[in-house]
Amino acid sequence: MKVDGDLWASIPVPAIVIGPTDEIIDINSAAEGFFNSSSKAMSGSPIWDQLTVDAPLEESLLRARKNNTPLFVNDVDVGNGQRAPLQCALQIAPLLGAPDHMILMISPRELAGRMTQNHSVKSAAKSAIGMAEMLAHEIKNPLAGITGAAQLISMNLDTENLELTDLIVGECRRIVKLLEQVEQFGNLSPPILKPVNVHDVLDRARRSALLGFGAQMQIIEDYDPSLPLAFGDPDQLLQVVLNLLKNASEAAGKNGGTVRMRSFFEHSFRLRRADGSGQSLPLQIEIIDDGPGLPESIAGDIFDPFVSGKENGTGLGLALVSKIISDLGGWISVTSVPGETIFRLSLPRSLQMKTTAKIEEG
Repeated sequence: MKVDGDLWASIPVPAIVIGPTDEIIDINSAAEGFFNSSSKAMSGSPIWDQLTVDAPLEESLLRARKNNTPLFVNDVDVGNGQRAPLQCALQIAPLLGAPDHMILMISPRELAGRMTQNHSVKSAAKSAIGMAEMLAHEIKNPLAGITGAAQLISMNLDTENLELTDLIVGECRRIVKLLEQVEQFGNLSPPILKPVNVHDVLDRARRSALLGFGAQMQIIEDYDPSLPLAFGDPDQLLQVVLNLLKNASEAAGKNGGTVRMRSFFEHSFRLRRADGSGQSLPLQIEIIDDGPGLPESIAGDIFDPFVSGKENGTGLGLALVSKIISDLGGWISVTSVPGETIFRLSLPRSLQMKTTAKIEEG
């Protein structure tokens, strides 16, 4: 099908209509400039022959098409084989009235002026986190003094006025907790990589959740028993899964909700880098909840620091999750509609078994 109309032409970012077999159906004028080619010349070409993305989008696009849901991918390097890759946000959504057709919009995030691709949004976010860490350290000391003074004053107050000092102490502790999260984001220790049984990690997280914040939740296990060992840091993976389970619990509210923890193996799942190289990430973990879904206004930025859909949220939980998975050499993505949010972790396979086999053969 051909997309017509002023609306299509007026979209200010590159937009591409993708057919049922991932072929390019149409591109708008901004995309013609991005690819330096006409819509007629691009029509019929496989999208992945024309676009390089530092993310395993082929499988994600397939799932989004199958489930008829949108997909948001933030801060990835996107190129066209002719120019240096740009850091972009991608939005993929079903095209109404055209079964199995998807529309892909590319929003470059390269900074203006003399900024290069490597000195872009990620470095700016890193600088912001560094400043926040410094402020967190400086603010915690006077807060401790305020808390101590309020506690001393409370010793000589009546019950009515105690409420005021209790409020001061409570708010100071809340701020300290927030500052500790900021410090944790920047001071995360390098991962200790080793073979990991992801089912052990998931079971630890499930038991911890049910004994604490997730006591009202129903957690369903949907594991592939033949799943091989992953290569990662078990403690940091546990931190990631607990964070995702806690988010699901908070989204469900007091009535609990149902979360499905799923594991499976996808041999073809690879992280495609802008330089054309790839990394196999076959081990998949999905945390699926039946909550209200992510707010549409932040769905594309949910892994950015200080972006939160929760009232009084810090916006650091999912940013920390993304940082951990990236440091482990993995990939995290999310698809969300009302009633189903899926966080998917893609991890490398441990080479332990392969190394052992080579030693035995030698």
